[in-house]
This record gives sequence, structure tokens and C-alpha cells, in this order.
Amino acid sequence: MRPVSGRAADMENVFVDFGLPGIPGTDEFWATAGAPASKPADDGGWSTLFLWRGSPASIEFESWSEPVPLRRWGDTDCWYAEVRMPARLRVTYQFLAGDAAYADPFNPVGAGGDRSIAATPDAPAQPHWPVVSASDVLPVPNTRLRWASSRLGGRRTVRIHPAGGGGPVVLLLDGDDWLYLHPAMTAFDSAVASGETPPVTLVFLPAKDREAEFACKPELWEAVRDELLPLVAESGVHADLDRLVVAGQSLGGLSAVYAALEFPDLVSRVACQSGSFWWTPDAMGLADPLGGPLGGSIAARLRDRGPELSGLRVAFDVGEHETRMLPHCESVEALAAQAGAAVRASRSASGHDRAGWRHALLRDVAWTLR
Repeated sequence: MRPVSGRAADMENVFVDFGLPGIPGTDEFWATAGAPASKPADDGGWSTLFLWRGSPASIEFESWSEPVPLRRWGDTDCWYAEVRMPARLRVTYQFLAGDAAYADPFNPVGAGGDRSIAATPDAPAQPHWPVVSASDVLPVPNTRLRWASSRLGGRRTVRIHPAGGGGPVVLLLDGDDWLYLHPAMTAFDSAVASGETPPVTLVFLPAKDREAEFACKPELWEAVRDELLPLVAESGVHADLDRLVVAGQSLGGLSAVYAALEFPDLVSRVACQSGSFWWTPDAMGLADPLGGPLGGSIAARLRDRGPELSGLRVAFDVGEHETRMLPHCESVEALAAQAGAAVRASRSASGHDRAGWRHALLRDVAWTLR
């Protein structure tokens, strides 16, 4: 064993502090390497160690931080970063090496083939979401519809799953993310089996052009009303179309709330995570899209309409680390409540990240149906 002295000894202490024995880069070291490990930081947050073996790389976090370059330990194949994280954070990340992106090979918690999920020790549990690795193939519903929409154009595959035998329809916007990145089908089955969520019929609606389809325009919701839901009714799957919940995140959350305002006979229950309430028709073209009026077009609609939303139940959730999103969301939450809607507002331990919205999705769908 070669001696360790000076700067190398200091660097080795970094790994020992995180419970990794042995000299970094040796077989003993790699045999004990695992998912990102955290220790308390002086600022009340956490210091988290990420490891990578092989070539130079950086870590890209979903919305929470700029990419973090990895440092090499001596002349070994060990690359690492000690990242300061705030209290209560769950975040999606990937390693960038050359022109490729990779999931963390030491982390068993994946999100799709090239992403992983890290959580600080104080992040709340997500009990119904199974641990799936980047190499796992997620189950998909047996029932699928081929929807060729005359209003939206193009063809798309919509899958349907009756959790607990089926019930009210839960329309999941960005449905492919909830099929192939995060196992919503399995999570809802677990939540229904535990009694935390009533039986529901999940309809996974993929988006073809999110910016166009999820803008505050009627075409998507006319197509859902006149084309998609009749197909669901004819699918043979038990589905209560009279009780429809729309669940959307980011631009999908914006679209879900827009639908509740403009199509109240269709949408009266919404689970909205981190809705893009900064949106106005010209915001996408601005250097700072979030720098416009609080609540954007949705807040303006709510101010103009007055108190007439007594039939609406809407659950709002936003990541507590989404500093610039919070004022926009708070404005819409307050205005919706003033207009008579039944409102639930909560904050997830995340940034603008689907990994942090997962628990809110199950909880808030259940709340809208009570």
C-alpha cells in the first residue's frame, strides 16, 4: 500500500467522513462505494458526496443547481464532488461525460435510463414509489388507445390503467414521464391498496409539443372533451367520466388550472404541481420569462372573473426550493380561494423536479376526490 501524505491525506479524510474506508481508487474503496452519502453542514443543510469512476465528468441537477464539475483524486480513476445541499431536498441528477449522459452507477434509485434521484436524510419518505434502477423496465398498462386527433393533429398512444378496479378518471398530463421515468401505475396501485387513495382510472396523456398544447388555449381541452374521453368510454375499462381529475406539473399544471377556469363543466378537480403561473402569451420570448406580473395570465383571469369557483377543488403544490416560482404560485392560490374554490396548498421538498412532486401527486389526487 502506498503511503498517503499531505494533500492526498486531507482528500482521503473527505471520504472517511462519509463512511468510505480504504484508499480512494482501490478495489477495497470501490467495493464499498454506494449512493450519495450526506453529512450535516454548518449552515443547517447537508454536504453530500457524489462519486464517479473513470473519465472526467460533471453532475447536472434538475433545475436546482448549475452543473458541478467533479474533482479527481490524485492519479486514480476516482472522481468526486462534495455538494452543499439545503435541508429537505429530493433532486434528479445525471453525470455528463463527454457528449453522453449517464445515471449514477452507484445509486440504485433511478428515473429513466440516464437519471438518478438523490435525497437528503431529512427529505420526507415517498412510501408508494418503488425503488427502480436506471436499467429497470417499468410496467405499462395493458390497455392502450391510438388517438388520431383532428384538433391537435398527429397520432399518439394513450394508455389506461384501472387502479383498484377503476373509478374516477385521473388524466395525467405528460403521461409518458409517469410511465417511463416514474412508475405512477405501481405507485397508485400501492396507494389504493393501502386505502390512502380511492380506486381510480389512470389515463396517461403524452404531449407532442408542450409549449403549444399547454398554453392557455382551448384546443387541447376541446380535443380531450370531444375526442379522447369518448375513446376512454369505449375502451372497456371501468371509468367514471363524471368525476374527472386533471393532474399536471409545470406547464401541465398551468393548463390544468386553465381548463378548470374555461371548461368548468369538464374539469372541476385539479392536482397542480409547480404550475407555470408566470406564463403570459409573450413570456416565452422574454429574456426573463418569470419576471412578469405575479400569477401571469391565470391570475389576471381570476381577478376578472370574481367569486364563481365554488364547484372547483384544486390542490396546489410547489417545490419549497423554487424561489422564483413561489410568488407566482402563491398569487394564484390566494386568488382561487378568494373566488370560492376549495384550495389545498402545500410545499414539496424539492426544486422544479418531478422526483419531488411524486408524493404530492398521490396525496392531492386523493384530496380532490374526497
